[in-house]
Amino acid sequence: MTGEVLPPFRSANFRPRKVEITKQDDGSIILRNPYPLDERPANLIEPLRKWADEKPEQTWLAMRGAPVGDQRYGDWQRVSYAQANATVNAIAQALLDRGLNQENPLMILSGNSIEHALMTYGAILANAPAVPVSPSYSLMSTDFEKLKYAVDLIKPKAIFVQESAPYEKAFAALDLTGIEIISADGQRGTSYADIVATAPTQDVEDAYERQHDDLVAKYLFTSGSTGMPKAVITTQKMMCVNAIMGASLTDKPDDAPVTTLLNWLPWNHCFGGNAILNNLLVSGGTLYIDGGRPVPGQFDETLANLAEITPTAYSNVPAAYTMLVPALEDNPALAKNFFTQLSGLAYGGAALAQDLYDRLQKVAIAVTGERIVLSSGYGATETAPTIMNVHWETTRMGLLGLPLPGIELKLAPVGQKMEVRVKGDCITTGYFKNPEKTAAAYDEDGFYCLGDGAKFVDPEHPEEGLVFDGRVVEDFKLSTGTWVSAGRLRVQAVEASNGVLNDALVAGLDKAYVAILGFPNLAMCQKIAGEKLPMEELIRHPGVLEHLSDGLRAHNSTHPGSSTRVERALLMVEPASVDGGELTDKGYINQSTALARRADLVDKLFMDPPGNDVAVMKK
Repeated sequence: MTGEVLPPFRSANFRPRKVEITKQDDGSIILRNPYPLDERPANLIEPLRKWADEKPEQTWLAMRGAPVGDQRYGDWQRVSYAQANATVNAIAQALLDRGLNQENPLMILSGNSIEHALMTYGAILANAPAVPVSPSYSLMSTDFEKLKYAVDLIKPKAIFVQESAPYEKAFAALDLTGIEIISADGQRGTSYADIVATAPTQDVEDAYERQHDDLVAKYLFTSGSTGMPKAVITTQKMMCVNAIMGASLTDKPDDAPVTTLLNWLPWNHCFGGNAILNNLLVSGGTLYIDGGRPVPGQFDETLANLAEITPTAYSNVPAAYTMLVPALEDNPALAKNFFTQLSGLAYGGAALAQDLYDRLQKVAIAVTGERIVLSSGYGATETAPTIMNVHWETTRMGLLGLPLPGIELKLAPVGQKMEVRVKGDCITTGYFKNPEKTAAAYDEDGFYCLGDGAKFVDPEHPEEGLVFDGRVVEDFKLSTGTWVSAGRLRVQAVEASNGVLNDALVAGLDKAYVAILGFPNLAMCQKIAGEKLPMEELIRHPGVLEHLSDGLRAHNSTHPGSSTRVERALLMVEPASVDGGELTDKGYINQSTALARRADLVDKLFMDPPGNDVAVMKK
């Protein structure tokens, strides 16, 4: 879209961006947002009660039921704010009766569902931490080591599952002494139907009165990609503050439509469970729980949902946009429904390719006559999560943004990089029963250290925001002693790949040059090949490899240094593995773990002569 005269952006109601910069004697830079925080809820149950009173019939949550007859997808099952409030009160009473409290949490093993949400807030009302655990620990693991570790660490009083049968092998691997199983299907332990039939008493109101800022509302596990997962202490204050930080930078008009989201991001992670589920509740919106996933064979359900649901905002990982954009291009009716009320788009987990952004805007312009703001955010489980976002109109992808109100962000010099560190009311006090990791997580001034490098887009104009500068611990040296910024180069390689790559691993430790292992974008590869081929043939197709090589050669022409150019590339059949520790549920790649698991492919990258499936970017 370079050189075109483009229409304006549809207003996202952002306030003018502001940032205050303080430079310290040790080379650190402190960034603050001067806007005050909006008023926040006192606790996470307060907004549920507020909306149950003010708009009792409005749908809070909806999810498709089982298909009937020749239906491909079932009808939407809905729960209103009034229904949800009554059910949460009943669940809280049932959990109080069973002795759940701060020392006796509720663990949730299943994925997103209406029952999952109601059990979560029922536990929080009962002053018992909710502990959602990645379903992959139960359903994809063979040794169940992470699940056993989590159960032993948390010592839950009860465990909730949606369906019993898929979890039987996991249950058999656990010592369930003193742990009550609650199942939505009623096939194991206590039936969810019996839980929600409990009549609330004054005990529930007493529990509500005991809600306070420092009460632990959740334990959220880190990905565990570098060892056993850590349980992040997540308090009422952390989530209540984080829920209004982004809203403090917008002026939402009184006649704005009800916030309507369709989202699949897993609630055992802070992005889905906090930034989506909590924030939606605080704003009084409607969440359609998406049964689709951004993987081949499962994204069709997302597209079917988007044909029925008109979102006011949409957030997903970049891999989903690689599937969504072609569908919007090919289906004008879908595009019209998608863009009609959309105030903004967002992505996270990795940088979005610039060509995808351009194509998305082209469809938006055709449908609405306007461009749609596409922004990104940045944070971690330990930060509840979002501490920075892009709260302005921009055409540049890959930005981290600027600090949100209530955040004090430090860029601290570490080696060749500036590490992101942060203070604020949304930052965790540490890891449950892990004092060593807790102590190591903060610097001498009490800032939480994220381990990511960041730098200004333009040091002379800091208001242009920060960009990711790689993981501090992921950088490596070539055999020449030259440092390679792996995180930065990974983003650049994906952007330069002409759409062939969804993600990449950057290799070259102690080698003479840099090479990459690529996770292919299958839809694009099939389009280039001009036919539907088996995966093994597709990644070796001459047209696909040449398309990738052309993009990387163009990158190399503007990044000729040995640490910034890519000499070779190899596409992989096997996707990133959650169980193998390569990939988190929300799509983050752990470079070191993935490279170690794929050592044979790394060796293949550097073989001489290279195989015919290795793309070689000749100078």
